[in-house]
Amino acid sequence: MSSFQIIVGSMLGGTEYIAEAVESVIKDANHSCELHFQPEFSQIPRKDQTWIICTSTHGAGDFPENIESFVENLCAYDQPLDDLKFFVIAVGDSNYDTFCLAGKNIQNNMLSKGAKEIIDIFCIDMDEDIDPEEIAEQWIRDHLDQL
Repeated sequence: MSSFQIIVGSMLGGTEYIAEAVESVIKDANHSCELHFQPEFSQIPRKDQTWIICTSTHGAGDFPENIESFVENLCAYDQPLDDLKFFVIAVGDSNYDTFCLAGKNIQNNMLSKGAKEIIDIFCIDMDEDIDPEEIAEQWIRDHLDQL
């Protein structure tokens, strides 16, 4: 059994639903999982954890307000995160040139701290006629063996 911390960045709530769908699949596979809707970097366990960072992009490629301090603290953290595994689920609209930029930026931040990306970033395009929760559930099911 693995342990996951889902860190959520959301402005309007849609990304929260995606994170909850991912949590459901992970728990159904008998893994432990905790959601962080107001993530505080120093309060999220790192030892023997996999972080799933699920964030939308706001404005001109910005992070949602609820995750801004988490990102600031991550960037300021002066220790390597080389014992931490992670992956990113980014939510955006491909009509904008900043498509999923917040997710891509946090991916780069994590990599720059030495964290190990176990699955490449997954970008969900809200411009498509999709059910984003269903897309995320299927994607995580398809990647459970990599977790």
